[in-house]
Amino acid sequence: MTERKTGLGRDVYIALAAVGWADGQLDPEEADAIVRTALEEGLDIDEIAEIEEATKKPVDIGVIDRKNLSKEDRLFVYGVASWITRVDGVTTESELAALHKLGDALKIPDKPRIIVDGIAQDVANLSDDRPARYDLVALRRVIGDRLAVSSRKAAT
Repeated sequence: MTERKTGLGRDVYIALAAVGWADGQLDPEEADAIVRTALEEGLDIDEIAEIEEATKKPVDIGVIDRKNLSKEDRLFVYGVASWITRVDGVTTESELAALHKLGDALKIPDKPRIIVDGIAQDVANLSDDRPARYDLVALRRVIGDRLAVSSRKAAT
């Protein structure tokens, strides 16, 4: 079994699939990004299989176990979900409602949601080869950098 890099568990990826399904369909690029991120995070094969299943048929966001999620992890998950709502070029009311539900489940206040939405859009604009190659590493790095800057400002 691969060692897990963060505290992102299978329920996070199933919630991302639920956001993707909010408009009634989960595009292959969205499904690929969800499964690819789970693989990169080092989830085990059984968890990956459950996540792949959630990308094949609609699921509910459900409950997200936040105990192992740092603030950066929660913002990263929200950022990926924000990108998923935009990947097909159309953002529906049901997708926005699902994104809002995810933000609530992750306990992210409104202001950080707005900031992360902007970061997700900025990262999406960095690549000419989107959506299949959306830079999830850059998304995590930018969120981490912004949190570090914010923490330094708060400490002074």
